[in-house]
Amino acid sequence: MTNTLGFDELFVEFAQELRTVGLVIGSDDVLTFCQANHLLDPSDVMNIYWAGRTTLVRRQDTIPAYNRKFYQFFLEISEEETNVAKKKFKAMINTAATLEIPQTEEGEPNSGEEEKKLGFVAAVNDIYRNKNFSDCSDKELLALRKMISALKISPPVRRTRRVQSVRKGAQINMRKMVRETMRTHGEPNEILFSKRKEKLRPIVLILDVSGSMADYSRNLLQMAYSARRANQKVEVFCFGTRLTRITKSLSKRNPDEAMKLAGQEVMDWDGGTRIGDSVTTFIKRWGKTRIGRGSIAIICSDGLDRGDPATLAAAMESLSRIAFRVIWMNPHKGDATEWKPMSLGMMVADPFIDEVVSGHNLKSLEDFSRKLARIR
Repeated sequence: MTNTLGFDELFVEFAQELRTVGLVIGSDDVLTFCQANHLLDPSDVMNIYWAGRTTLVRRQDTIPAYNRKFYQFFLEISEEETNVAKKKFKAMINTAATLEIPQTEEGEPNSGEEEKKLGFVAAVNDIYRNKNFSDCSDKELLALRKMISALKISPPVRRTRRVQSVRKGAQINMRKMVRETMRTHGEPNEILFSKRKEKLRPIVLILDVSGSMADYSRNLLQMAYSARRANQKVEVFCFGTRLTRITKSLSKRNPDEAMKLAGQEVMDWDGGTRIGDSVTTFIKRWGKTRIGRGSIAIICSDGLDRGDPATLAAAMESLSRIAFRVIWMNPHKGDATEWKPMSLGMMVADPFIDEVVSGHNLKSLEDFSRKLARIR
């Protein structure tokens, strides 16, 4: 569930504005509208548009008035706006795509071109979502990075050996029941259950920032920032010819400051690539600590390696023994379902990789974030 804290008052104000243009809206409609937005992503204005359209609009002839007011209220937010909620909303949304009214509504009364095209909105539409990062313009990349910042990348959970008492379950807590039975002289008052405790599994992101990954590295770094901000179990490293830990930099609250600090720390940005040496450094310094052991190691690279293939093979073999799962994110995989590695680095590492995923566009990152949370 998406957190819409701070925007409920904005949604209520919007409903009140609609009343001024003739829409009949009750308090229960406003409550339903707010509840609907709690279940959606408010950074996607299309979500808010359709939530309001389905809960606040009762008559078809009021749709043009709804469209006009929606555009004025949510999309014409000036830089001089004093409303704190509106300023926060504008900072969160991603202005890049155009929200189109369905063609079936072209015949609506008083529906002009201004109602069919609501201007710039927060969500990047399906065309942008499926567009390769390398084909995007600078303006499109800025919008996509805002969308990436809204990704919910959460580590999966793992069961520990410790147990905890629960009210209902499949396993009886025999030890505790025996103790309770002794207190009641052999008459148990209730059946007690237990289950194994769960902990978040660590995630290690190892990002290739060499020259061959220039079209993708900054977007993947934005993904890493989102993951780190969401959970402290995420560790982030960058590498070109050497490995650099940037976890602390990405912990900054301000994303621009975090990206700037990360860029300053990584001295070999857009340079050469030595994957084997970098993975070896990770294993020696962090592999046997709580960071590496039992983690999900995600290497984001195209596999173009200038180092010794034997070093890479030995490093990947060690990583596969330490990590719970080794995932390789290669943007060149694209949307291919049957894909074979072509670069020497990928061929050498392939036997020690559990899964190869793509990271070439926004949709692939969204699919990966959902898949990651389901790993057990």
